[in-house]
Amino acid sequence: MPVNRAAENALGTVGTVCWTVQLIPQIWYSYRLKSTEGLSEWLMLTWGIAGAFLGTYSVVENLNIPLILQPQLFGVLSFVSWAQCQYYGRRRSKAVTVAMFFAAVVIFAGFEVGMIFAIFPSYRAGNTAPVQFFGIFSTMLIGGALLPQYYEIYRYKEVVGISLLFMSIDLMGGVFNDLSLAFKGHFDVVAGVTYSLVVLMDGIVILCAFILNPIARRRRKRLAAAESA
Repeated sequence: MPVNRAAENALGTVGTVCWTVQLIPQIWYSYRLKSTEGLSEWLMLTWGIAGAFLGTYSVVENLNIPLILQPQLFGVLSFVSWAQCQYYGRRRSKAVTVAMFFAAVVIFAGFEVGMIFAIFPSYRAGNTAPVQFFGIFSTMLIGGALLPQYYEIYRYKEVVGISLLFMSIDLMGGVFNDLSLAFKGHFDVVAGVTYSLVVLMDGIVILCAFILNPIARRRRKRLAAAESA
């Protein structure tokens, strides 16, 4: 596909907007219910950590500006949702929850900045192995983070505690980010695999909701009918 900087940045911007706001429906959903039951805190914590690794990769590889901003926003919002899991799920105090949130953001922001300065000189010298590690490891974290959520789905036999709007926007963000890479002069394979993996794994959650949730509703109706009989 021909290089098109305008298309690359436009699609990357749409993807970044999706991945900037995708967690807002989930954060609002948890706040409205005052519960994070069914939402894996490990999913959100791992995504927050992955943001630092993907952010390092994006900056050093000099991806387009939207794709550099995306991991930073993604990481912060993931930590917000993780903090909700501490407050609503683990019943920690508000002060402790806020302290944990800021500690996580500061630690991993410092980690990202430090790693950028640490590996950039070797990258400029032609050694791409360190930055490739960050890209590959972020892919493993983002993909692996959904495994605890799959366990929650298995445990409840339905998709509980997750905003499907969040999952849908997250999936679309991956699609647009993938498309933005297609218009880049050099297709970034690691970033492409990361975005495609998000699309696949989010799609599995959405599919589970469409299949399992109606079954669970019918099961609850049968139980209610049996109890009232």
